[in-house]
Amino acid sequence: MGAILSALPVKRGERLFVELAAGAEAIRAAQALRYRVFGQELGAKLKPGHTGLDVDEFDDCCHHLIVRETSSGDVVGCTRLLNGNDARRLGRWYSQGEFDLGLIPSLPGRLLEVGRTCIAAEYRQGSAIAVLWSGIAGYIQLHSIDYLFGCASVPLGDHDYQAAAIMNRLRRQAMAPSDLRVIPRAPLLNSNLPEEVLDAPLPALLKAYVRLGAKACGEPCRDPDFEVGDVLMLLDVNQLNPAYARHFLERVSEH
Repeated sequence: MGAILSALPVKRGERLFVELAAGAEAIRAAQALRYRVFGQELGAKLKPGHTGLDVDEFDDCCHHLIVRETSSGDVVGCTRLLNGNDARRLGRWYSQGEFDLGLIPSLPGRLLEVGRTCIAAEYRQGSAIAVLWSGIAGYIQLHSIDYLFGCASVPLGDHDYQAAAIMNRLRRQAMAPSDLRVIPRAPLLNSNLPEEVLDAPLPALLKAYVRLGAKACGEPCRDPDFEVGDVLMLLDVNQLNPAYARHFLERVSEH
């Protein structure tokens, strides 16, 4: 992977900065953050065999984007990027474990899948998510990406009603056309809501996708290991919402 780890065209912030992980130590720091957030905080059932780390078979095939605290160098946010060439070498996309992706892998142009995104608890109310998105934007610019897609998790709630309520809102605000719909391998237990439950607020990552112009590609997949529903989101980079994109992309240098 090191051959294309060019510097991202992103400005270094005074408090936080984003970079592509260069080397095993930086990747382990991202895996350790994922373990703390997913395993310890959220109680997810992670693959065994790596004490204090969240590791799977995709890690060696992906680029790892990390947000560091400038003064200490601590990793406080991360996401994983899988491009089309590496997905072809691997033989699949990460999200194919949860969805029949339909036409998405055959979209014209360069595809990038985002996954395993997390922010340390003490940084979720600040700019860390915007810094992370500025890094994604830099990668998109660097590699001329045409389509970005990935799963955004939603809480299930009792009988999966909270996830279904969030989908009510997505159906009104941000649904992909029918030819770009995906099929979840494990649908929600309930997709029909009581009349008094109309919708629910969008979680932060999902809200960021929607504000950038991404569309939900159908119903969530139920992930029992993480006890969430995963919604596949697709962003056509050429249709990026310019008004809100500036909020995330302001750190990208003009080259």
